[in-house]
Amino acid sequence: MAEHRSAGPERYPGYDVLTKRRSPSWNDKTREVIDARLRTPREPRFFDIHELATVQAIAAIITPQPAHRVPVPVAELIDHKLYIDRQDGYRAADMPRERTAWRRGIAALDAESNSAHGRPFRELEPREQEELLRRMEQGDLHDPVWGGMPPKTFFTQRLLTDVVDAYWSYPTAWSEMGYGGPASPRGYVRMGYDERDPWEPAEAHGDDALEARRINQRIR
Repeated sequence: MAEHRSAGPERYPGYDVLTKRRSPSWNDKTREVIDARLRTPREPRFFDIHELATVQAIAAIITPQPAHRVPVPVAELIDHKLYIDRQDGYRAADMPRERTAWRRGIAALDAESNSAHGRPFRELEPREQEELLRRMEQGDLHDPVWGGMPPKTFFTQRLLTDVVDAYWSYPTAWSEMGYGGPASPRGYVRMGYDERDPWEPAEAHGDDALEARRINQRIR
């Protein structure tokens, strides 16, 4: 499970994937999908405010984010997925559907937290939250509120999957990893090792961060 780490130097300094919005790199469908993600409501519509705060605390452990930029709204993206009831199309035999799994998982995590610390999960210190998530990952939680849903399966197939998928679906994370979006319609030409198309960002290595920034601020 992810440990807390301070943000290091930017790998793609000066790069913002949203500058590609009106370029040949994106088509109308890509623009439509990304615009919808950027409009994700910040007020919960599936979760209540306490459940949302719990998912925000979980996301802060699984996908810690640097303080120098606006964070990816991981919990809100998960809330939206559940609100519109967008399902994966598959699940383990011992797992309920997504909405039920999340509601039960949050309630069970709070029950475990109250039992161990006398407070709900969202009010714990990060190290206490991380310990409970480690125990969930190992299947070492046993409160009756789990109702037969295996904590380990919930962690690996629901919690971890939804948090990571939400994080890396957002343009802020795309910029962070130098991703330009779907390879349609422009595609990629220079396919050899360590080759870069002119519309791809440059990764900073060692002392060349200023040069990478200069390149990346011109990417379209």
